[in-house]
Amino acid sequence: MQIRESIIVEGRNDLIRIRECIDADIIVTHGFGLNPSILDHIRHAYERAGIIIFTDPDYSGERIRRTLSEHFPHAKHAYISKEEGSAQEDVGVEHASCESIRRALSKVHTLIEREPVFSMQDMMAAGLSGGEKSSFLREKLGQKLGLGTANAKTFLYRMNHSALSKEEIEEAIRDVLSL
Repeated sequence: MQIRESIIVEGRNDLIRIRECIDADIIVTHGFGLNPSILDHIRHAYERAGIIIFTDPDYSGERIRRTLSEHFPHAKHAYISKEEGSAQEDVGVEHASCESIRRALSKVHTLIEREPVFSMQDMMAAGLSGGEKSSFLREKLGQKLGLGTANAKTFLYRMNHSALSKEEIEEAIRDVLSL
């Protein structure tokens, strides 16, 4: 599998793991580092062929993703679930299988500005928020749609700002609820 865009990851171990799985240009942020030199390197890749932000499914990864999204609003996003990226007590892209990495990169999304389609009430009605199984259901739905794992508020944002249609999301919700 070859990727045209540059993939942005947090650390050197992420880079090593992804290179074992696919052929791509990879840029390492070195965590929250995001110094001007790294941002310039990312900006050049963004303008040349585009970028895919592929950070860890944890607080730090989401923080880096948000920061990069502010700088590069048309970036694509790839996500793995915490389950796919877990090894003992650590979570990260470097622990994901090649199959999980390839699947995540085959389901990249660009977050777009548009009127919200779903509300928090819709999330609650579908069991994606406020219920005992809500976190589990969001994780399964995130895997199916390629939107990753997130709390209800962040997941709602991703659903509303992904390029997926309302019908695609509703169908995936029905599929996940039938599990």
